[in-house]
Amino acid sequence: MDGGSPFIEDGARIGPNAILQLVAVLDQEVGRAARDRVMQSAGQVVPPEGAGMWPEAACRAVHLTVYRDLPDRAEALMAKAGAATADYILANRIPGPAKALIRALPSPLGARLLTGAITRHAWTFAGSGQFRVTGHRPLTVEIENNPLTPGAGRPCHWHAAVFTRLYQALVWPAARVESTETPSASRFTLHQR
Repeated sequence: MDGGSPFIEDGARIGPNAILQLVAVLDQEVGRAARDRVMQSAGQVVPPEGAGMWPEAACRAVHLTVYRDLPDRAEALMAKAGAATADYILANRIPGPAKALIRALPSPLGARLLTGAITRHAWTFAGSGQFRVTGHRPLTVEIENNPLTPGAGRPCHWHAAVFTRLYQALVWPAARVESTETPSASRFTLHQR
């Protein structure tokens, strides 16, 4: 399934880890043959390593196909893929001095700094969705028109896992993000425990 892209290149884009990390989780958890079936059913290919921003429609198609074709395992698969995406971000996208600073600050200030960075880079994970901070106690963010939500009122486990891992690694080790859906937005509320 690796190779050329069968979709139109126009439109909103999302970082390729929305698919790459999910592919790795599928390979590990359900096997390569099942992963290939998911990709074929979604009508998509695996982005090449080092791919730039990937079409939002492709990312959405793969996420929705996992929820449709692997319903009993989708939540756990998406959570593992989201955590793996956050691990990639921590290892490759947040400079060491920035991580050290966030960890050294009192947690409310560290959370504010991390949230600011997430807000500035929301275009990489929200695509055409609109990201915003909607509350501070507890910290709550939303992605209006989230392109990666599974729909039907189900929460977005992938984004929740990304946010959980980032805040656990840099601010609150016991942090947990609760994801809920409204008719127009995915809401993520951070609980410090």
